[in-house]
This record gives sequence, C-alpha cells and structure tokens, in this order.
Amino acid sequence: MVIRFGPAGLGGVKTALETLEQYNKLGFRACEIAFTYNAYIKNKEDAEAIGKKAKELDIALSIHAPYYINLNSSDKGKREASIKRILECCKIGSWLEAKRIVFHPGYYSEDKEESYQNIKNGIIEILKEIKRNNFNIEIAAETMGKVNVFGSVDEINRLVEETGCGFCIDFAHILARDKRVDYGKLLKLFPQEKWHCHFSGIVYGDKGEKHHKTTEKSEWLGLLNNLPRNKEIIIINESPTMVDDCIEGIKVLNSLRQ
Repeated sequence: MVIRFGPAGLGGVKTALETLEQYNKLGFRACEIAFTYNAYIKNKEDAEAIGKKAKELDIALSIHAPYYINLNSSDKGKREASIKRILECCKIGSWLEAKRIVFHPGYYSEDKEESYQNIKNGIIEILKEIKRNNFNIEIAAETMGKVNVFGSVDEINRLVEETGCGFCIDFAHILARDKRVDYGKLLKLFPQEKWHCHFSGIVYGDKGEKHHKTTEKSEWLGLLNNLPRNKEIIIINESPTMVDDCIEGIKVLNSLRQ
C-alpha cells in the first residue's frame, strides 16, 4: 500500500514554493490547492513554477474547485457558470500538471433521478471540453456529507461508471451522511487501483455534516487499519489543523508498519 499524505491548502502564490519546501520536509507527498471561493492562481508562469517545484519534491498536486458549483441548478446561467469554473480549474491544473480537480457536483431538486441526469449531462459536457482542449487532467466528483446534497457513495459510483469521470472518497463525509463507513462496500464500488481521498475529524448530526474538526489519533487508526492494502492512495486532510493532522497521520501509519 502506497499512501501519500497532504493538506488541503497551499496558501498564496508568493509563498507557494517555500510552502512546498516546508511540506516536503514534513514528509508530505500530496497537496490539494483550495480554490474555495475562486481560482486564485491566474498567471501561467506562476502555475508552471509551482508545478515544477512540486514535481521536484515528489508532491502530487490536485485542486479543489470553488464551492459555488451546482450542475443541477434550475438557473441555466448558474449551471453554465459552474461548468466554466470547473474548466477554469482544469486549465490552471494543466499548467500545474496537477492530477485531478475535485468538485462538489450539486444539490438535489425535488426529483433525485432528474438531479442525477442533470449532473451527469454537465459532467459529460465538461469531459468533452477537457478532451477538446487537450487538458491532461481528471475531474473527480466528491462524496458529500449532508443528506440533502447530491453525493452519496452510490451516486458517485454511478457517475464514474456512466461518464468515466474520477472520484474523491471523503471518509468524513461518508461517516456524517451514513453514520458509518462501510469499507467493504467502498471496495466493491471503487475497485480502481488509485484512490483520491479526503479525511478529517468531523462533527455531524441527523442531517449529516456540521463542520470539520481536528483529526484524533483514534480516527487515524480507524481509517489506516481499514484501508485496502493493494492500492495507491492519496489522503488529503481538511481539518482546521490540517498540517498538524497530516504529521499525526504519518506517525500513526509508521507505527502500524513497525
């Protein structure tokens, strides 16, 4: 089992190369650049410099697309804007030589099957544009943590099978949504050799996710003891203390291997 740990954040462009150096010294081999509100890397030269440094340091880059995405919006303009935001991330990701773009697919309307079809059609349109532009990058639909938001493990699996898009398994979201993580089911739904994952501590209630929290050692143990042994896995930590949590995750994994 090959596991790369990394935080969900690179910080500003001016300090990016220095930050990657720090991550490398801490043993991180992945980093997800959080375009939470907008794609803040604008300049191709900046992106290429960041990508080159990450490659030198063997840090696998990914991007989290902005949260303002809903491929099932009843407003055509918002759907088109969502597609545009993902494609903008794909362009920047290609400059960075990032592996994938993680995104939240959207929200339910009254009819769940109609919601699925709308999101599926949006993804198909994005994939066509990726091919047309020769972007060497994968888009990964994320499992979501709230019960009223599109993104159950079954829905993400169906998207992968019917569109060929990638996936992001967010274990914290699955726990918040389903109240348990069925690792056996995940293995059946996602037999792929490579898994891109999110993990952190999480506070949740009947309706699912409330907010992320610091990842406890016991939570790391629960995850790392149950992950499949025959895959290449990237684990991105999204907690408020993501750097410290990644350090803890590496320590726990090393202790399990001794």
